[in-house]
Amino acid sequence: QVQLVESGGGLVQPGGSLRLSCAASGSISSINTMRWYRQAPGKQRELVAAITSVGTTTYVDSVKGRFTISRDSPKKTVYLQMNRLKPEDTAVYYCNADVMTRDYSWDEYWGQGTQVTVSS
Repeated sequence: QVQLVESGGGLVQPGGSLRLSCAASGSISSINTMRWYRQAPGKQRELVAAITSVGTTTYVDSVKGRFTISRDSPKKTVYLQMNRLKPEDTAVYYCNADVMTRDYSWDEYWGQGTQVTVSS
């Protein structure tokens, strides 16, 4: 069994910063790509950023230059540093990862989500 637990969400003013963390635990043999998604009220879930096991990163255009994804592989943790936040960044942010468990099967896992609200 694998768990992903996010932390770091909250309320911030426009132009402010937040850092999200997502720690994986459980019966893990290896983690490949780790991702952050977000879902705003009434909208579809969208991929915000991704990072591969070798550190290759991708971002949705709307956050390029403002958000940075990183990972600490020994700690099985992925981060999302969010700077110059805008009201349109308000959403529930979800962590996602491709995990190989100790029985050598690959599967995709999700965290429970953390709320980010950007408002004055």
